[in-house]
Amino acid sequence: MAKNIADLISQNLSTFSKGQKRIAHAILNDYDKTAFMTAAKLGQTVGVSESTVVRFANELGFSGYPEFQRAVQDLVRTRLTPNQRIEISNERLHDVDLLTGVLTDDIDRIKRTLEEIDRAAFSAAVAALNAAKRIYIIGARSSASLASFLHFNLSMICNNVRMLQPTSSSEVFEQILDMEPGDVLVAISFPRYSTKVVNMVKYAKKSGAEVIALTDNREAPIAEYASYLLTAESDMVSFADSLIAPFSVINALLAAVANARPDMVKERFDKLERLWDAYEIYAKR
Repeated sequence: MAKNIADLISQNLSTFSKGQKRIAHAILNDYDKTAFMTAAKLGQTVGVSESTVVRFANELGFSGYPEFQRAVQDLVRTRLTPNQRIEISNERLHDVDLLTGVLTDDIDRIKRTLEEIDRAAFSAAVAALNAAKRIYIIGARSSASLASFLHFNLSMICNNVRMLQPTSSSEVFEQILDMEPGDVLVAISFPRYSTKVVNMVKYAKKSGAEVIALTDNREAPIAEYASYLLTAESDMVSFADSLIAPFSVINALLAAVANARPDMVKERFDKLERLWDAYEIYAKR
């Protein structure tokens, strides 16, 4: 099975027509440039019609060119260095109102996430969190901010939440030494994917724990080990990816868990408010 669009194209290369092979070679050799071309521009670049490009995407199993293009862009995001990403984003956003362009793209990402997310998996993930003996959370590198946000807020309403610190590989395994059936690992992984998170998910699966995976697509490295797979759109803005849609999914998870345990949540926040007031945690206006 192909792991990414490059593998898929390579595996089918011998079956392509002459025009399709020109498209294939352009993507394989210059995926960083072709990933953000329209179907018409890609066709013009390689000397075929726009309809040939669209048919090429369809024959590879994609519903249309936009889905195919996102697969090529996923390849870009996992392979490019930060400097290469900046160069490409500068070309894409040249002569564009950056504030409007970036925020408009983020709105579109949230809309696509809402359309494509597996609602049954979301509901099952909420139920697993509410039933868990212990909840472990891990996210590394660019995904660490997502994991930290989830941990901070989930700890407000649950007393069984642990944040895994992806330092050395051996130290991370020591943090989950007692993981067992009944526990839940929330693994958050967006490009460029961290191997530490992948290893934690594999270990959790072997330990009998349930895995809630939040990532960008079903071909992501942690997806195959997920008990419940939640996907959220992310995309290359500059050297950093936009993670607005994943943050929105996490907000929805937090709201759903809280709604399932209203009495416990009220009791905990009443206690927290008393502590915050007693020790002047927050500034008074």
